[in-house]
Amino acid sequence: MVENILDVQNLYVEYKNMHQGKVSKIHAVNGVDLKLNKGEILAVAGESGCGKSTLAKAIIKLVPYNSGKIFFLGKDISSQKFVKEIQMIFQNPYASLNPKMKILDILKEPLKINTDFSDSQITSKVFEIAQKVGIDEKSLSLYPHEFSGGQRQRIAIARALILNPALVLADEPVSALDVSIQAQIINLLKDLKDSLNLTILFISHDLSVIKYLADRVAIMYLGEIVEAGLTDEIFYNHKHPYTKALLSAVPKINDIDKQRIILSGDLPSAENLPSGCKFYSRCPYCMSKCRESVPNNVRISDTHFVKCFLSVI
Repeated sequence: MVENILDVQNLYVEYKNMHQGKVSKIHAVNGVDLKLNKGEILAVAGESGCGKSTLAKAIIKLVPYNSGKIFFLGKDISSQKFVKEIQMIFQNPYASLNPKMKILDILKEPLKINTDFSDSQITSKVFEIAQKVGIDEKSLSLYPHEFSGGQRQRIAIARALILNPALVLADEPVSALDVSIQAQIINLLKDLKDSLNLTILFISHDLSVIKYLADRVAIMYLGEIVEAGLTDEIFYNHKHPYTKALLSAVPKINDIDKQRIILSGDLPSAENLPSGCKFYSRCPYCMSKCRESVPNNVRISDTHFVKCFLSVI
């Protein structure tokens, strides 16, 4: 039986924006439904500003959500002050590590706060996780600035895993790294997922990385999930025009003559969202009802859903 780790239901997150003395609302996440099963990697993809990171931060309670429900291991997270079983890997490995603490102390801290382990048990656990992520024990006495970007991200991964979390949120964990280092970190995450049976919500705009790493993919546009399915379904049987446009931008070897989709029209503001389909102003297949009505989720298969009127034509 598949164990459900995370269940996000009709989630809305809004930010307040002050401009010239006037307060407006930024609609960052708009009615997201998402489920994540034990042992899988679910990638959330979309262009910058679509709400991917806000979704992750709402799940880990770094930002409040306005309405909806988030269930973690069957429990509503709103009733819990802090959920230590959810950990996060942030985009910038330098900014997310305390520059005044040695790596050994950074990795010890979660165990000191959340467990009753003895000092020797804590040190043993730190050495164990450092070995798994490829950090030399001798390096644990150094400070974050003495490491490269890739090494710092390994440390951040170790800190996220040291409490044996049931869910890891990885928010663009390789986008700040050089391409060669990106490959190392992606392979590390894949190996750790297999060896530790990790469950990961992977936030990224890089579809090449997602294709290699993810079991399922959710495509996000202006705070909504517009298409979701198994990785092969999204890459080889996609139905939404926005998904098609994103995939056309993925570079491939010998694709000089490949026709890329250039989206025209204006990107709607997150302050003033359109009343109909959020994508209609940029969609090359837009119909009159796209401007007037919001499309419902259409089931393509048991695992594949799309929010688009074209899928029922």
